[in-house]
Amino acid sequence: MHQVGPIVSSFGLEHHGLHNCGVAHWNFHPAGLYEESVRRRECVLSREGVLVAHTGVHTGRSPRDKYIVEEPKTRAQVWWSNVNRPLAEDKFEGLLRRVQDYAQERDLFVRDCYAGADPRYRLKVRVISEHAWHNLFAHNMFIVPEAKDLEGFVPEFTIYHMPGCRAVPAVDGTNSESFIVLHFSRRVALIGGTSYAGEIKKSIFSVLNFQLPAMGVLPMHCSANTGKAGDVALFFGLSGTGKTTLSADGARTLIGDDEHGWSEHGVFNFEGGCYAKVIRLSAEAEPEIYAASTRFGTILENVVVDMDTRALDLDDDSLTENTRSSYPLAYIPNASTTGMGGHPRNLVMLTADAFGVLPPISRLTPEQAMYHFLSGYTARVAGTEKGVKEPQATFSTCFGEPFMPRHPTVYAEMLGKMIAHHGTRCWLVNTGWSGGRFGVGSRMKIAHTRAMVRAALAGKLDAVPTARDPIFGLNIPESCSEVPASVLNPRNTWSDKGAYDSAAREVAKRFETNFKKFEDQVGDDIKRVAIRAAA
Repeated sequence: MHQVGPIVSSFGLEHHGLHNCGVAHWNFHPAGLYEESVRRRECVLSREGVLVAHTGVHTGRSPRDKYIVEEPKTRAQVWWSNVNRPLAEDKFEGLLRRVQDYAQERDLFVRDCYAGADPRYRLKVRVISEHAWHNLFAHNMFIVPEAKDLEGFVPEFTIYHMPGCRAVPAVDGTNSESFIVLHFSRRVALIGGTSYAGEIKKSIFSVLNFQLPAMGVLPMHCSANTGKAGDVALFFGLSGTGKTTLSADGARTLIGDDEHGWSEHGVFNFEGGCYAKVIRLSAEAEPEIYAASTRFGTILENVVVDMDTRALDLDDDSLTENTRSSYPLAYIPNASTTGMGGHPRNLVMLTADAFGVLPPISRLTPEQAMYHFLSGYTARVAGTEKGVKEPQATFSTCFGEPFMPRHPTVYAEMLGKMIAHHGTRCWLVNTGWSGGRFGVGSRMKIAHTRAMVRAALAGKLDAVPTARDPIFGLNIPESCSEVPASVLNPRNTWSDKGAYDSAAREVAKRFETNFKKFEDQVGDDIKRVAIRAAA
């Protein structure tokens, strides 16, 4: 095997069972990966100098193709569910051999990197892929070690990333030809049959979510920023709730936009980059993200390109709504250079309630925060086609259920202890609809949401009187600067108060039904604040 690159680790590919491969490209600079990805026709180059990759049929994650190997050392620690699906150890061995055989005589791209900005908890990761652009993705999304640390780099977790390698379901025990398999004891991940780059970063996120609680660190699916006084804020939320938008505040320093840990020393980013949704992105609405997404070194996934002019069309959703931009965190002007911060003063949970019944902002008690963390509520709109107007309630525990290998109460109990110990203030913010459900009301104005969040982070809502919502039990501030008082109580925004009451009881019933699966594992303090639908 011929190995080339700026720095090649002495811990070579033979340690990974990879033999008779072609050229192994180690830790190439982004410019070299640009050349290779274009030369190999993996990507096209836009006129802005951005690599554009199309991922085929897989334009998002494949949750039904993700597995955790069921083996004696970790079996009892995994929350086996529809999300954490088991794969027998012998099936893993067969897939590993399939991947290793597939790699023979193929050129490979190797990236040695870190996951975790805090050196006390970081994970050494090696990504071995058949594509240059996926290697660049790993360069963008993880933390790049200093040159002196690369030559003797020994990975603590290895990803075999072979999109062209396909499983045989009848033999391999998989759901389809695609597979994302994690073996925690062997410290190996296998990814095949899908080119969607997000599987790389979310696989390592899942690994950290498994490993870090045993080290006393709470892993979180959230963004984080810090003010000039060092006050850290966390933003939990599912896709489309405003997690990236609200944390990218020009007046505050961005620690990270997606994955963080909270230890006894404070908060730290897991990543070295951002993976932002860019459908209908504009320079006017999101100037920082737009600038980063049109810069050399950035990868755009499934964005439509005019093949004559190589112009980007960020409004075109013909390939997918889930168009993505991968770029280093340093491309954001106000990004932290350390990826670390102190203990959070504020914690914001975001929900895009398409039923239009949750308050735009409410103060949570620690017990309510744990309840809403376990619930992980948002609502998705079924579609914008004519006649499709009914929203769908979605509950993703810990605001990241697909990536949480342990039981949700493990993370919730850690969160509760952290909040209590550090006196963190907690808020629930609805970035969804007001004045009626989707199709009747309107989306919450981003200017109002920003004003409420900034007031909360600045402590301006601490002494404001609150009104208790009779259905959800939430404490709603009665006033907020730059926000009309009529907006703060959702019932007041509906012209038909009876319709509001009916919709609110419907959502409360969904909360109640969803929470039944946790009631046997939580304490009485959380049960007392659980939402109960009125008869």
